[in-house]
Amino acid sequence: MQKHLSLHDLRDDSSLPLLIRQIRESMLRLIEREIKADGVEINYSQHLVVKILAKTGPQMPGDLARFLDHNAGAMTRLIDQLEDKGYVRRKPHAQDRRALTIELTPAGQDLWRAMSQYMERAQELAMQDLKAPDRTKLFELLKRVRDTLDQTP
Repeated sequence: MQKHLSLHDLRDDSSLPLLIRQIRESMLRLIEREIKADGVEINYSQHLVVKILAKTGPQMPGDLARFLDHNAGAMTRLIDQLEDKGYVRRKPHAQDRRALTIELTPAGQDLWRAMSQYMERAQELAMQDLKAPDRTKLFELLKRVRDTLDQTP
């Protein structure tokens, strides 16, 4: 019988992209477990839409689709799902009557507050073995890597 392959089977501590992906996947599993334990039915793409709207305010569906690298049809289905759950609503665009914006409902804002707590707990668990100076240094180093990559044409 063939073994199910996971990212942890590909351990290579010298590969920054793989290590970052493994950390991300492990944190997402922790967060998803807490979300499910609270009885919330939401997937990662839906989570991202809620996060974007919470941090940036109402957005046009096309902008959300580009950010998530979704096509228009997939984005419409994703928004429909979140709207059916009561987390988002469509509103006419303030300057363009033909366009819509997507915004969080009060239930969506409550969901974002809960999700933020899940993320904080997962981050705390991930770094529990690091002392405060090590945590600070880790963030400084990762920000430098990010900024270097952002400045590279």
